[in-house]
Amino acid sequence: MAGLPFDQRDGEIWYDGAFVPWADAKLHVLSHGLHYASCVFEGERAYGGQIFKSGEHTARLHASAEVMGFEIPWSEDVINAAKEELLTRMNLVDAYLRPVAWRGSEMMGVSAQDNTIHLAIAAWEWPSYFKPEERLKGIRLDMAKYRRPDPLTAPYKSKAAGLYMICTLSKHEAERKGYADAMMLDWRGQVAEATGANVFFIKDGKIHTPTPDCFLNGITRRTVIGLAKDRGIEVVERVIMPEEMEGFEQCFLTGTAAEVTPVSEIGPYSFEVGEITKTLMEDYDAAVRPSAPTLKVANA
Repeated sequence: MAGLPFDQRDGEIWYDGAFVPWADAKLHVLSHGLHYASCVFEGERAYGGQIFKSGEHTARLHASAEVMGFEIPWSEDVINAAKEELLTRMNLVDAYLRPVAWRGSEMMGVSAQDNTIHLAIAAWEWPSYFKPEERLKGIRLDMAKYRRPDPLTAPYKSKAAGLYMICTLSKHEAERKGYADAMMLDWRGQVAEATGANVFFIKDGKIHTPTPDCFLNGITRRTVIGLAKDRGIEVVERVIMPEEMEGFEQCFLTGTAAEVTPVSEIGPYSFEVGEITKTLMEDYDAAVRPSAPTLKVANA
């Protein structure tokens, strides 16, 4: 089913409080969320039938909606239970879940304060975000021309659909050049993140990562920082300028989709897939699959 368009798949989707056939999970073309990006979402993974940090994702979904000026009319407990039941109904063990909330179609214009708030949750099997053979040897990133915006110009603390427009543009351009993804700077010219994942660098046994002051402090990002600290590895959150990438030894991305993915190249800068990166890949795999054998990463 991997090659099927997402509107032609089988199964069910939780939609506004009820499970409906996949093909019937529709919205009107004049929905406000489509025209004005009044839409928030989450990306979550289930491993062995268990959704990793489901509660944190649902809490962030509610917080994102609040930042965007609307309230999701289903509690966190209801949403968490719906996700669990959806996995069972879809007979999924290892899966990706996409809760999404948006303003409906009662009003069409910039202002839509009285529009109904809708919520849907879909789930499907999804393999590694990057090709496995690329992931183990380190993926290649282009340098994006678009930048993460000033916090005074965009609601960066919300996982809002509109913030991903420049990510899609940047990733598409990178893929046309043969890269897997793109590294984005922020409006100040500082290293920010990839198009859908946070970034970490390693030098002299220490991990360095940009301070998340204009992009999401990802749930996977926080998890990996915790895993590194459990290992006694120092993690430094700070301003990182692009020219500093020349001096870093290792680099990796983190995200629900990307998990922990080594990076071998960003523009003109090269990195090795070193021991700290491999260790954190293994530790993350053990964290999300506590009952499964630990992933063993071959030498690059």
